[in-house]
Amino acid sequence: MFDLLHVPCCVMDQIQLGLLVVICILALICLIVKITTKPFPNIENFEQEKSFKTAKSGSELKEFPSLDSPGSLDLSVIIPAYNEELRLPKMLDECLEFLEARKSSYEVIIVDDGSKDTTTEVGLGYVDKRGSEKVRVLTLAKNRGKGGAVRMGMLKARGENLLFADADGATTFEDLVKLEENLKEIEVDGHGLVCGSRAHLEEESIASRTVIRTILMYGFHACVWIFAVKTVKDTQCGFKLIKRKTAQIVFKTLHIERWAFDVEMLKIAEMLRLPIGEVSVRWCEIDGSKLNPIVDAVKMFRDIALLWLRYAIGAWKLPEKQE
Repeated sequence: MFDLLHVPCCVMDQIQLGLLVVICILALICLIVKITTKPFPNIENFEQEKSFKTAKSGSELKEFPSLDSPGSLDLSVIIPAYNEELRLPKMLDECLEFLEARKSSYEVIIVDDGSKDTTTEVGLGYVDKRGSEKVRVLTLAKNRGKGGAVRMGMLKARGENLLFADADGATTFEDLVKLEENLKEIEVDGHGLVCGSRAHLEEESIASRTVIRTILMYGFHACVWIFAVKTVKDTQCGFKLIKRKTAQIVFKTLHIERWAFDVEMLKIAEMLRLPIGEVSVRWCEIDGSKLNPIVDAVKMFRDIALLWLRYAIGAWKLPEKQE
């Protein structure tokens, strides 16, 4: 049997030296991260992002409101879109048909994340159909990533409740009702966040996935649970409903602007002890995804590990919870 007491002194010295080197390297990494990281994000707002067109062919511009202002509508729907000229119309048709049938007030903000196609023009076509009080297009000056696009739309929204929904229309839009009901149940002092969830579809999806994608899926779930979010099974479903007061905190604190932004958003909510809910939604795979399963999985693993480290050492700070 291996006995540490009988290990030669020179070997023990080497082990201790190795551990000391590893500890020093980790401490150096933490120090570098701490020194080079800003505690709160620097949110750029370019001149062209401050206003929206009131018609496709006209030149009239109106200034976007601020999330800091009191809400004036029941619901804002934020749709981040990058090169979505083909998939966006179907999603908007379903979304607007559902919202028009209700008695509550709403707006839809299409956030063109620096697209190279006609996404903005497609969105402006719906401005002409519904009017700029109901549909607005925010064209970003540069590509920020999905999280950055969602954030910019949220910061210019008027709703008391704010939903972000993917442009592909993968989630059945009328399931919004289920999120609204859950949000009412969990809301505390005007705060709350409800996630649409595909966790109930996991067994079915595994059957149609490759072995590599299944391994990546389980690995990602484990990474999220270990380093970030404990209360939500499906952090990545692009269908989340948020109270205005919660959005004011979360989207001014959020650093990650790419695919892992959902994880940081939920981690912030957990650390601030904000109410979080999760509701199963109907979802189907839509062709045209821009995700590269392996490359983007590696980036997300990296982002989540760094996310944990930056909050753990205090490089990223949390704001005071608003009462």
